[in-house]
Amino acid sequence: MTKFTPVAPDLRARAQTAEAAVFGRLIPAGGERPAAGPFDREAGLQAADQIMAPARVAAGDRRGRGAALNPKGRFEKLAVEAMPEGAESADDDTRPPGRRPTQVQAEKLRHIISRNDSADIPYDFSINPYRGCEHGCIYCYARPSHAYMGLSAGLDFETRLFARPEAAALLRRELAQPSYRPHLIVLGSNTDPYQPVEKRYGITRSVLETLFAARHPVSIVTKSALVLRDSDILAAMARERLAHVAFSITSLDNRLARRLEPRAAAPARRLQAMRQLAGLDVPVSLMLAPVIPALNDHEIENIVRAAAEAGAIAADYTLLRLPYEVAPLFKDWLLRHYPDKYRRIIGQLRLLRGGKDNDAQPHSRMRGQGVPAALLARRFQLAIARYGLNRQKIHLTRCLFQVPPAWLPATKGAPPHPPAPARQQGGAAVAEQSRAEQQLLLL
Repeated sequence: MTKFTPVAPDLRARAQTAEAAVFGRLIPAGGERPAAGPFDREAGLQAADQIMAPARVAAGDRRGRGAALNPKGRFEKLAVEAMPEGAESADDDTRPPGRRPTQVQAEKLRHIISRNDSADIPYDFSINPYRGCEHGCIYCYARPSHAYMGLSAGLDFETRLFARPEAAALLRRELAQPSYRPHLIVLGSNTDPYQPVEKRYGITRSVLETLFAARHPVSIVTKSALVLRDSDILAAMARERLAHVAFSITSLDNRLARRLEPRAAAPARRLQAMRQLAGLDVPVSLMLAPVIPALNDHEIENIVRAAAEAGAIAADYTLLRLPYEVAPLFKDWLLRHYPDKYRRIIGQLRLLRGGKDNDAQPHSRMRGQGVPAALLARRFQLAIARYGLNRQKIHLTRCLFQVPPAWLPATKGAPPHPPAPARQQGGAAVAEQSRAEQQLLLL
């Protein structure tokens, strides 16, 4: 049974209290500081776990999921609170025990192409076929976006998804606009376009078919081997320099990857998919994201080497980001899985973030700041140089862009699809651009 209650103490405050216990800064309820002496690390971790435990959902509900918390959306005034285990009620509507199912709801949109104006992101346009992501990556920076739907960045983000079945139709309409000019479109900038529900809905494939029909360049970022399903389209687009696929790999350790990304493809499966696409002459690259200090940073060289052997020709990385609700979710995850590393991971992250958990400033938010960040960047540069990555750029062209006549809106009193020579040939504006401006450089 669930009930609506006024919001209890904020989850962030609870997480801060737990962290104070981990670092030995927690003041007892009586208000007196403990006597000076060595800090009992185990007792601090146990106290922190006890502080966070009441906020966690039942163990059965979070099986196979990344988050153990389901905090209210940050814009909500009321929270949904579960009854304590063992409590009985006449109007109890609880379902049988087991894993929380994934619910998918159709989302109506007016536009499908999102425009980006961030100075530190190398693309201007993106498409996300889904809102929310079943992969359940605990560190995902997209989690806070679920608050705009009145939902939680925790389990709701992984279990209550929104599909956009009209994505291809909206895309055709937007590409056919006379004012549209082709730019690189990225699939997967927010949530993975090949998450498990894509098997059923096929929205990503329909978007790719639309882009290929218009000869429009696209770049894909994914953690899934399901991308191989669309290898026929990607290979055809790659022959015309229209497609690129970046595989996000966080760790080669199956145990760590399963805890960080519970429903994403295993690292070996991603590398296999990378190798198969490279064999079809589809340009592939590595996105080592995120680098988590003291947890997976020791794998940088091994991950770069494995990607190079799988056919990657380029690589990039980003540092762990903890915006809004992601910070308490990630810290609770550390307490559950790696309590002995909590102090070191959070301490080193703050060294890279100017003493904070998160840095929202352009440029530094992706790489960190200070000497530790410079050393991390240098280490990555040495790794990609050693294994021969980033020696050539991935060129995608937009000079082939054309709108199929069937997409053009019919005018009153004219044939259903009147000729539009300028648009069908790629547009005069595109034709007049220099060769360098007709190519998109990635990475």
